[in-house]
Amino acid sequence: MTKRTYEPKPLFLERMKILLGKDFESYMEILKEEPVRSFRCNTLKISPKELKKRLEEKGWKIKIPFKDFPEIMIVESKLQPGELGRALEHLLGYYYIQEIASMLPPLVLNPKPGEKVLDLCASPGSKTTQMSAMMKNSGLLIANEMKIGRIKILAANTERCGVMNMIITKKDGIALCNRFKNEKFFFDKILLDAPCSGEGTIRSTPSTLEMWNIKTIENLSRLQKSLIASAIEILKPNGELVYSTCTHAPEENEEVIDFALKNFNVKVEKINLPIKTNQGIVKFGEKEYLEDVKLTCRVYPQTENTEGFFIAKIKKLK
Repeated sequence: MTKRTYEPKPLFLERMKILLGKDFESYMEILKEEPVRSFRCNTLKISPKELKKRLEEKGWKIKIPFKDFPEIMIVESKLQPGELGRALEHLLGYYYIQEIASMLPPLVLNPKPGEKVLDLCASPGSKTTQMSAMMKNSGLLIANEMKIGRIKILAANTERCGVMNMIITKKDGIALCNRFKNEKFFFDKILLDAPCSGEGTIRSTPSTLEMWNIKTIENLSRLQKSLIASAIEILKPNGELVYSTCTHAPEENEEVIDFALKNFNVKVEKINLPIKTNQGIVKFGEKEYLEDVKLTCRVYPQTENTEGFFIAKIKKLK
């Protein structure tokens, strides 16, 4: 069966040229390459050392790219199609197949045992299961999702991974935040991995190019601003919120953080990540953003051979 190819739309290419400058050509080249096969050891069930040993006994070549995060792993050997997902260790919940860039927002949020944490747009559960492991299955983790089909996937993944400190809610994100606000129920930390146009996932989902539309980006930007506004309202004083997307569009990234800074008593925090990133931009076209927006992070595929991501950490001031 011939693999279908998708042509980027001219406006998408034009925007990426503006964002990337001299790196545009290397970006276009990396899009042609297969993504790295990465996964995360589920420390609720097994240690990274033990998992690595088990997988290497299968003949897999396993690499741990970051010394400080041994749970992040890459398979370097050639596997059969679907073998990573069919392995017994995966079915037992010993690891979760997850792209490295997708693992970064929970690392930035750094939820701790005993804290109250909200994952506002949680399905399929990759970051939910990661945060539960970081919390050592203690405290409270609320995982929210609006569509029942996606809730089934979220429930299946969290059950497979042995998540015990979580409650799943089914509600529109803005309505849920308003409900918590009315009940005076506040969180130490919130992850807002927002619905987005997915420009960063082109390598794994090439059909994103076909669906790409500037109107969709503008509509999503409005939704993202409403979501972050609602989420900030239910953060405790000194509470932290990580906002992330898997897109490059400034309207969905820096513009949303700029909106939060201009309308709420919050500040952007500096982020330290185990991979190289680009700082946030403060100008795109005719739009200009506050200087502090530079503290946000852009993850580009050509820099560290990952998917594209945007990550920002904001703190609610007293």
